[in-house]
Amino acid sequence: MSKIDTKNRILDAAEVLFAERGFADTSLRLITSEAKVNLASVNYHFGSKKELIQAVLDRYLSLFMPNLDAKLHGLLAQEQLTLLTLFESFVDPLMTLAAVRPNGPALFMQLLGRGYIDSQGHLRRFITTHYGATLQRIIRAISKANPALSPADLFWRLHFTLGTVVFTMASADALRDIAQADFGQQLDVEGLVRHVIPYLASGVGAPVEPDRLPLAV
Repeated sequence: MSKIDTKNRILDAAEVLFAERGFADTSLRLITSEAKVNLASVNYHFGSKKELIQAVLDRYLSLFMPNLDAKLHGLLAQEQLTLLTLFESFVDPLMTLAAVRPNGPALFMQLLGRGYIDSQGHLRRFITTHYGATLQRIIRAISKANPALSPADLFWRLHFTLGTVVFTMASADALRDIAQADFGQQLDVEGLVRHVIPYLASGVGAPVEPDRLPLAV
């Protein structure tokens, strides 16, 4: 087995286990057993579990982020920008992740969600260090489309947006089966994503309410 084959087998096994069990509850021994390699191979290719987690995400990020960044450059150059147009710009970059794996888009979103659930601080630092410019362009684009949002509003709405997308992608098969059985709708993964976009745009674009004062006793 070549070094490249061994590395890819470790990544393939790790990303599925991380998505299903979480980062904290997936041991290196479980990964090596699934990949049919020894522990020394993981240490040789990745050095540590943290670096393996980062490499798993970066297989997708290194493809997704440059494609998204190119679209953001174009959107920010426009005089007017709507949230619906902004969120629609994420679809094509997300769908390209099927080149990594057929279910790559769903796996990627599950892994991102696990990063939040498992409080993987090193993963957040990795993403901001390597893709910070793109993240800032996302913030700028949302602020351009809805300038009424304060930094705190933006934080919460992005948090809820990510949670909605992660749940939708993690439940993709079940949701598509229900849509087919109950409503006669035949959706592929891209169709499912496009269904959720208007909901996301409406949520992020909802009017900002003034801070509520505590009731007087």
